[in-house]
Amino acid sequence: MDDIGSLEVRWIQGFTNKSVEFVDNKTICYTCGNHICFLNLETKLQSVLPGPGRGIGALTANGSSGIFAFSGQKLFPSIFVYSFPELQLKNELKGTAQLDYTSLTLSDSGPYLGCCSSLPDYTITVWNWENAEPICTQPQAGQDVISLVFNPLNWLQLCALGTTSITVWNIEKSASFHVLKPCVIELPATDGSFTERLVPTSHTVSNTLPYFGPEMPPSAISGLKGDKAESIVTKLCTKARLTPAAICWTATSELYVGCAEGFLLLADPESPSVSILFNPTTPDAIPQLRQSNFQGLTLNKNGLIAVGKDCVVHCLQIKGTQIDITQTWQLDRPAKTVMNSPDYESLLLSSSTGQIYVLNPTLSDNFVKVLDVLSGNFVAAALSYTEKNICVSVRDSGELQLWSKDGMCLSSLSLQAEVTSLACCPIAQYAAVGTTSGNILFIDLNKEQQPRLVHHVQLYHTPVDHLVFDQEGHYLLTGASDSHIYVLDAKPSKKFSVIGYTVVPGPILSLSTQCNRDCEQVKVLALCSGQEGKNHDGSLLTLLCLPTKDLAGPDCVDQHGCLSTHTLKVSRYEVPHPLKSCVLGVSEVFAYCHRKKALQRFQFPQDTDELSSQQVVQLKPEQEVKGHPLGPASLVLSPHQLWLASAGRDGLLRIRETASMERYIELRCHSCRHGGIRSLTFSADSQTLLTTSFKDGSLVCTNLRIKGADSEVNKATHHSRSMARFLKNIFNTENRVLIDLPEWSQGSLTGAEKSEESEVSGGAETVDVTEQDESYTDLHSAPSHPTWLESRREAVIKEENEKYSETKKNLRKTIKELRDTIQEMMRENENLPDIERLEQQEFNLDVEEQKRLEAMVEQEVTRVKKEIEWEILAKCYLRDVLKRECWDSMKVKGRAIKAFHSEHEVKNYPLKERTEKEVEDLRRVQNMRKFEKAACTQSSLKKSPNTTRAKEGEQGEESHTADSAAVTGSFSAQLGYSNLYIYDQFSLQTTEQRINQIILLQDVIYRIKTAFNADFEAVHKQKVQEVSRVKDRNRHIRDIMLDLDMKEKLWEPSLTNSEWPERLLTVDDSEIKTEKYLTPEQRQEEERKTLEEQKRLAAKGDKCRDRALDDMMDGVLEVKKEDILKMEIPLPEFVLTKPDIQWSEEEKKVFKEYEKKTKELSEEKEKYRKLLETEMKKLQASTKDATERFDETLIKLFEKKVKCEMAMYQEELKITYLVYSVIIEEEMRNRELELKLKLEKMLAYKDEIGEEVKRHEEEVELFHETYDSVVAEDKVLDKEFRKEFFDVPAHVVDHLYKLFKRRPRVQKMRTQTDNNSNPFKEQRLCGSLAPDALGKMLKAMEELDAPENIPEGLNPSIWERFCLVRRTKVESEQKVKVKALSLAEMQAFLQKRRDEDKAAQQEIQNLSDEIENLHKEKNRFLMDIMVQILLKQGQVEVSTRGMTADYTDSLLLHRSVVEDLNRTIRMLGEQKIVAMVECKDFRKGIIKLEWEHKMMRMQIEDLNNKMRDIQMLRLTEEQQDYLNKTDQDSRVSKQVSILEKTIAFQEKTHQQSVQHRIKRIEQLNRQAALKAEKNKILEEQLPNMQVTVAERRHIYEAIASEENQAADTEERHQEIVQKKNLQDFSRAQAEELAFLWAELERLRRKNFPSLDQLKHN
Repeated sequence: MDDIGSLEVRWIQGFTNKSVEFVDNKTICYTCGNHICFLNLETKLQSVLPGPGRGIGALTANGSSGIFAFSGQKLFPSIFVYSFPELQLKNELKGTAQLDYTSLTLSDSGPYLGCCSSLPDYTITVWNWENAEPICTQPQAGQDVISLVFNPLNWLQLCALGTTSITVWNIEKSASFHVLKPCVIELPATDGSFTERLVPTSHTVSNTLPYFGPEMPPSAISGLKGDKAESIVTKLCTKARLTPAAICWTATSELYVGCAEGFLLLADPESPSVSILFNPTTPDAIPQLRQSNFQGLTLNKNGLIAVGKDCVVHCLQIKGTQIDITQTWQLDRPAKTVMNSPDYESLLLSSSTGQIYVLNPTLSDNFVKVLDVLSGNFVAAALSYTEKNICVSVRDSGELQLWSKDGMCLSSLSLQAEVTSLACCPIAQYAAVGTTSGNILFIDLNKEQQPRLVHHVQLYHTPVDHLVFDQEGHYLLTGASDSHIYVLDAKPSKKFSVIGYTVVPGPILSLSTQCNRDCEQVKVLALCSGQEGKNHDGSLLTLLCLPTKDLAGPDCVDQHGCLSTHTLKVSRYEVPHPLKSCVLGVSEVFAYCHRKKALQRFQFPQDTDELSSQQVVQLKPEQEVKGHPLGPASLVLSPHQLWLASAGRDGLLRIRETASMERYIELRCHSCRHGGIRSLTFSADSQTLLTTSFKDGSLVCTNLRIKGADSEVNKATHHSRSMARFLKNIFNTENRVLIDLPEWSQGSLTGAEKSEESEVSGGAETVDVTEQDESYTDLHSAPSHPTWLESRREAVIKEENEKYSETKKNLRKTIKELRDTIQEMMRENENLPDIERLEQQEFNLDVEEQKRLEAMVEQEVTRVKKEIEWEILAKCYLRDVLKRECWDSMKVKGRAIKAFHSEHEVKNYPLKERTEKEVEDLRRVQNMRKFEKAACTQSSLKKSPNTTRAKEGEQGEESHTADSAAVTGSFSAQLGYSNLYIYDQFSLQTTEQRINQIILLQDVIYRIKTAFNADFEAVHKQKVQEVSRVKDRNRHIRDIMLDLDMKEKLWEPSLTNSEWPERLLTVDDSEIKTEKYLTPEQRQEEERKTLEEQKRLAAKGDKCRDRALDDMMDGVLEVKKEDILKMEIPLPEFVLTKPDIQWSEEEKKVFKEYEKKTKELSEEKEKYRKLLETEMKKLQASTKDATERFDETLIKLFEKKVKCEMAMYQEELKITYLVYSVIIEEEMRNRELELKLKLEKMLAYKDEIGEEVKRHEEEVELFHETYDSVVAEDKVLDKEFRKEFFDVPAHVVDHLYKLFKRRPRVQKMRTQTDNNSNPFKEQRLCGSLAPDALGKMLKAMEELDAPENIPEGLNPSIWERFCLVRRTKVESEQKVKVKALSLAEMQAFLQKRRDEDKAAQQEIQNLSDEIENLHKEKNRFLMDIMVQILLKQGQVEVSTRGMTADYTDSLLLHRSVVEDLNRTIRMLGEQKIVAMVECKDFRKGIIKLEWEHKMMRMQIEDLNNKMRDIQMLRLTEEQQDYLNKTDQDSRVSKQVSILEKTIAFQEKTHQQSVQHRIKRIEQLNRQAALKAEKNKILEEQLPNMQVTVAERRHIYEAIASEENQAADTEERHQEIVQKKNLQDFSRAQAEELAFLWAELERLRRKNFPSLDQLKHN
């Protein structure tokens, strides 16, 4: 690959906001893309080290030793350690990291490197980078680690800064073995308070009543187990803590911690403890530090340097907890990190925006900016076509920068817009920049220190994706996703005018040009996707041919700016596979196919002139070579068309010759993890390339070196020089014009736009409503910033308006007259009658517009109709769901009953049908209870064979039934709704029983509700009947009132919706207020039914007989009784025609008969009226009585519901207690499992620690032997000194011995040479530093071995021998010191392991005790059952304070217990009085006996004294002989007399004993009588006690488990072992005691012979 040439990085620029490190006192390093940049702070020179892999991860450096290290970015990455300035690889560390490293750090005191890997292992490892060996490692330790920092004073301390915590890892070592031990520093809460770490506590037991069980920790309640559960519970149960942002080691091995909340802390890792130095929330906080969040901290000789979010740097002097600001510096940007140089002479600050500042207090008091490259990702870069070869780059934030050929930033310009593309013009020194808003900005680059914006044009409303100049600078071509290609004149003299545009099929993916000087054509190749929206790859190639001259003529573009077809030649091609990018060559196309991951070359056909622009020619690849491993890739041709460059997402830059594409040279310019290469460009001489990346924020300048191909290089150089000569004149001309162009300001731009808008709006104010044509609409619908094409169209429309203004004016006038005529006709039409009036739509003369409007209305109606139908459908679905879930699923629907004459209302219990599972569970529990009851009955029959006990059992059952209301805890049994299978409350021991009890109690509640619902239904039916009866009575009353001609309002009861809820599900027509909409079919059906009804009525005909009967007798043949009130007797005719005087006798008789009938009729009417009134009052009274009786029935139903509610609440309370007990038992089970899991882990850890302790004990013992041997050898050297100089005089040897003991002061010399500016002056001497100490000692010994120190008269040969001996002694002493340090280190390590072993043992003991306590508490919880008892108010003798009584110190007793207690108290009172009398009499005897006892005790003492005197009596031999030769007879007679006295005394004693025994028998008889009485009482209490014992035995057997049996077995085994040990011990003690007694007796007899021995002798 490299045989044809090479690519070398010339310079690189960029800043990635990562760490900046010192590699020596004057040089810093930082990552930039896939490279590491080194910047000399004095000379500002930069050097670059390319990364060895696909990317660079973490970076660290140690300026004292000139070592830096970084990690690669790949699977299983390595850590590379380099030396500076040689840039030589020292070692490659291959660890266990799988993906990446998050942090690296180097120690100042040795070849040690700390690293932390990312997921999934999160391992912290400490390496010896010289040997490439890991010293120690700790997996799963750095999940949130941001950075690692070694303690400058002790490399055995490593601080890990996390996102939420700080951990100090102590490296404990024993010889060559190292281990990491964490010390977590607990930070305060966000309010500054110190919260204790949440330790998973055990259960807590409450001794108060009522006892609801132990309170479990959150982990047991949640059911979580393991370390993750503890972390989750800890996060949930602790307050939010401060967020650490920066750390800094102090000279006392403490830590300054800066927090994001503005706190400054001091942490001591040894304690560990934390103190708050600065709290921004306190009133007395320093105002200058309130806004700082301490993003960076470092320590120097002046104090603590702190930087924060503000642009201020503070130097803090800290004494105790007092903080003073000694110095302050102001920056132009906020700094993120701060650090000291290795010699602590300089202070370095870096910001997140790409600035680096340096302060050297010895030279200046101000910070100097040494780097200002800004931050952010580069979008594009290009090289200018001048001899200076200036580089132009733009960032995504809109920052344009100019770079010299050496990579120095010359200037920058903020465009204040997001940019997307960049191109440099070959005929003038300016650059064109495309933005996301569709603008193209033209930047003048003639003044390198001050670029300026000279022109601006908006072509798109979408981002400008492509900007391309042709090679000779004729045109600037643009492309975007809206398929428009604009052609702009590239000459500044033409004001960068837009020539025209053309449209290609689909979004533009790639755009390239080729200028043919001979044919005077510019060819443009566009790669299109062909479909809108699918713009990732495309297979359509569009070739445009533009003439280089006369393109701006009037015939070249139409009035809208579109290029004409005779000017623009278009050819279309299609490739077989979609392409990502392509570039146009002389007569060929180079393209990249991502699907095949191949680079292809296509050849254009020659005879395409006859083809039309719409015909598509199929192209096939002429050549295909392998592409990039990770695509897609972009292609660029060199200016001399001989080299092809490809840049892919893998970050590789590849250069090929167009003639032979198989061979290539490559260079990894950017990291593939950050998206690879984004843009690529050649310089004019094709020797330099610029690349930018997507996300790594770097700009790389590369030089191309071709081996053995001078002709190729000469061709490129010759092409660039020929182009420069060709374009020199036009370049000079256009450049002058460019320099003279005024600077384009945003204010002028916005002012011009506003003026244009005002003109448009001003012209539109005078337009009448009828004059609103399409142009008017388009003007107001256009966006606020129109593009060039929209402005062109507006101008065309305006020109047309001006051209045809007179014609339009005449048309408007004619239309206005016509409108006035039609309006007059419409007004006349409104005054016409309805028959003559026309519809309004008939006045519409525009029939087509009318049809269009009707179609539009119909379409809108259809849309609205569909929306309404969908809405109705959704509501219907919701109704069906609600009805199914809340109505259809209910076995008993919810309804209410209201009283007639009051506001009383009673509701039933809505019930659902029981599920199959509920029924099955209930059946299972009942069957189980049947079997249990049968088993209990069988066992009770076996235990009670006689009838007496059976009767007693029956009596017990009766008594139990009698007090069941209080014991069962509810009134359900009294109401008759109890379940026969319910457990006794006192026998609920197991969880299964409690669950079964819950099911049975739920059944009781269901029965209560069902029974009440049955009564409710009966009352509801009664009300329905009463309402119907009341309606019947009211109907009768209305008839009576009609007869009596009365008008009164009757009380008419009815059922409400709550009483009859079924009515809510149906909708009556009366409820719909709007008119019902009928479809045409429904309307026809209604008309048909109306016609049929009319025909049916007409078919009946005219029946004269029926009509006559209706007229004469109201349709009946006889008079009803209720019609009497309507009857009237007509007056005779003569009464109306004749006066009274002219009446004849006959007429008078007729009149009298009339009066008589009239009187009789009135009497009959009055009688009938009273009868009707009486009947009406009876009906009203019966209605009132019936409704009042119903109200009384409803009140009784309400009282029953209250009782049912009470019973249900009592049962629900019992269910609540049972559920709570089940939950508590489950929590205890979870806690037990959690403790067992912890115990198992701790036991495994204990075994591991134990094995480690044994192993280290063996190592320490072996090392101790080695140390002893070394010490012995050192002592031998001291002893053998005089023997070594036996041939030297003694006084000389003494002088040499003094010199032999003399040692140089190395520590003092080293201290004097230390740098005073370093706050970390003294470093702890570790075992690893011993060789260095030996070297310094030997170096200091050279001064003592100098010839000038030779004593006078000493032979030089002897001096040389003496020096060798002394050096040997010094080396031996250093070896002893090293061994002693190592031994002390190993012993300390061993002691720590032993302490850990003891701590683990203690933790195991604590866990075991906790498990045991939990078992006890569990047993207590199972035995101490929560029982619900109902008591009357008088039976509660507890003082009530407030609303509720306190039952904490209360006891529940049976009434008989209280009565028995009172009886016992009275009996004991009487017995106490008798006992007091007896005690008074007995006390006298006691006093007498005490006196006798005292006398006898004194006698005993006298006798003991006499015995002691006799035993101590010393007899001479004469006295012994005299005693031995006494008279035998007298001695015998004396013995006989003594025996007789003894017999007499024994007889007397026997008689006394007999008398005493008789008295004792009498006393025992009296006691037996008392005991018999007590036994009789106990026998009466025995049945109850037997029942209690049986219950307790049942309880004990129920709670017995395998664990308790195992525990009892183990406990019994321990007792047996302990008993055996005690027996052996007591046996040994007894034997020893017997031996001691024998020895004492032997000694006593030896020293004091007794008289008995003399007698035997």
